[in-house]
Amino acid sequence: MIKLLLIEDDLSLSNSIFDFLDDFADVMQVFDGEEGLYEAESGIYDLILLDLMLPEKNGFQVLKELREKGIKTPVLIMTAKESLDDKGHGFELGADDYLTKPFYLEELKMRIQALLKRSGKLDDNNSVYGDVRVDTATNSTYVNDQPVELLGKEFDLLVYFLQNQNVILPKSQIFDRLWGFDSDTTVSVVEVYVSKIRKKLKGTLFAENLQTLRSVGYILKNVETE
Repeated sequence: MIKLLLIEDDLSLSNSIFDFLDDFADVMQVFDGEEGLYEAESGIYDLILLDLMLPEKNGFQVLKELREKGIKTPVLIMTAKESLDDKGHGFELGADDYLTKPFYLEELKMRIQALLKRSGKLDDNNSVYGDVRVDTATNSTYVNDQPVELLGKEFDLLVYFLQNQNVILPKSQIFDRLWGFDSDTTVSVVEVYVSKIRKKLKGTLFAENLQTLRSVGYILKNVETE
């Protein structure tokens, strides 16, 4: 499921957005800039919804520090500030879109979907990597058009790798993304599931190009660069 970080100090608006997007995405709510920056730096989110007028640290500061630290997660600014200068400043700092309050929740969702499609996080339900194809509408995996059974977190992990090609994924980040709210597991479960995927997809281009970075995590090399 898509993971969104919502940084908005207006509790009523935050809850309205959370409820509206609940069946579309896993939404993490935070209510000040300092905590928002901390969450955003984890790298586990597909998109950040960022208010500008925030306590502790304003949205411009959050965005500036994120981009300075190399965090490339798409950011959609939501604010009552509608001047051209404010919008221009937001884009200069690395914002990807800008929505002026008040707005329709339906428009917010459309903007989110457009940004996710642009960043490759939302597509036509199919992802292809060489001889491997996944269908996220049915949670199905195929190798050379023959079905291969990947269950639960195995499938989720495969999709996460496919969505983040050529990106170093630390084990802790993968764990936070897929298992973070399950207190019964530890980060070592990531290695177990990577091993399961490699065995089930043995001989595929995916298995060949999924590299282990000792003491760090993994990287899936982009098939087009091989």
